Amino acid sequence: MDTLQAIAINESTPDGNEKVFDWDKAAKIIKERKPETASAGLAEDWEWTGGTIYKSGKPVKNEYTYLASRWATPVLRLDDEEIECYQSKGYHGWNADTKWPKSALKILDSEE
Repeated sequence: MDTLQAIAINESTPDGNEKVFDWDKAAKIIKERKPETASAGLAEDWEWTGGTIYKSGKPVKNEYTYLASRWATPVLRLDDEEIECYQSKGYHGWNADTKWPKSALKILDSEE
């Protein structure tokens, strides 16, 4: 599927159903499991949306990801495991362009 097909499917889905990557949940999972690498993207369109978000103990902020959709599922990949990781649009005000919000960075940095 190419980008134009993905956009067409997304636009044809009723409003209110958009799923947005849950950065806080991802940070909690990463902190708990301590993977070497973690990536995020849309499961059904990974080739065009996925990218590294964590590597060697640090958040990666400069790699492309697209993390919201009305039809595809935002996921977190830790090493070789894939975990659904999303919430409804607007819950935190995050969107497809959100990258490591302060709340998620705080979770990674906490001593707990």
